[in-house]
Amino acid sequence: MNYTLHQLQIFLKICQIQSITKASEELHLTQPAVSIQLKNFQDQFPIPLTEVVGRKIYITEFGREIAEAAEKILNEVNAINHKTLTYQGQLSGRLKISIVSTGKYVMPYFVSEFMKQNPGVELIIDVTNKSGVLKSLELNEVDFALVSVLPKKLNITKVELMQNSLFFVGSNQLNLKKSNDKKNLFENTPIIYREQGSATRNAMERFITTNKFSVQKKIELTSNEAVKQAVLSGLGCSIMPLIGIKNELKNNDLQIIKVKGLPIITTWNLISLTSKKSSPVAIAYLDFINSKKEEIINTHFSWIGNY
Repeated sequence: MNYTLHQLQIFLKICQIQSITKASEELHLTQPAVSIQLKNFQDQFPIPLTEVVGRKIYITEFGREIAEAAEKILNEVNAINHKTLTYQGQLSGRLKISIVSTGKYVMPYFVSEFMKQNPGVELIIDVTNKSGVLKSLELNEVDFALVSVLPKKLNITKVELMQNSLFFVGSNQLNLKKSNDKKNLFENTPIIYREQGSATRNAMERFITTNKFSVQKKIELTSNEAVKQAVLSGLGCSIMPLIGIKNELKNNDLQIIKVKGLPIITTWNLISLTSKKSSPVAIAYLDFINSKKEEIINTHFSWIGNY
């Protein structure tokens, strides 16, 4: 057999995602390139690793065993690379952070300089929903999690990063004639929600309940980007994090509609399990955040004060 580490990496990713298309996207390769490498890898085994039913790829029992072996091999290779960098005096290892979807507008700015300073560190940012973030933290699968609502059932350590402001937002094509039209607008215009369990969804529902608004038409979408595009199209209005609509406000595509009781202010927190034995990379990153967060906020997020 003459398979390569690159083929192992591709096969493992396909097994984890069970999609050649999505695997190619995550690996930043073309779909044909991934398909060719999968075929070249499969040709070295007399037993099928995968099977296609309809348009969906399935991993055989033998394929799953090969995937487990591939993961162990790749982990050992990473360990060798990290040890080499350590002997060279460089910080090395893996930093894994799980974030909610709106956190993607925040987290990159809080890791960029750290990664430039430490080229031996491998960064993994998992973008998922609130329940997925908390599950990965509870199972000790990540070093840190970025959340705006702190979990009640986990013993965690937190670092407050920055405020998260939620405003009532509509398309700039929406005409508001009178100030007293705004309550009617909220109650009579379709309101676009995030999915159940989303921190933004929970904040919206608390606000609507507190103000005794009666929402007649609800639309539910499963990502902040999807909500933004729906609002841009004029499909409805929503309560959205300011952090995710900077360019749309700047280009006058969206408008903030002033409603009593808004904005809702929460805080982005970087949290970790108190009981977790932190790696040298995680410790170094925590030191970096504590010393640099104010500078990062002033450099990249000072525009928030304009709203």
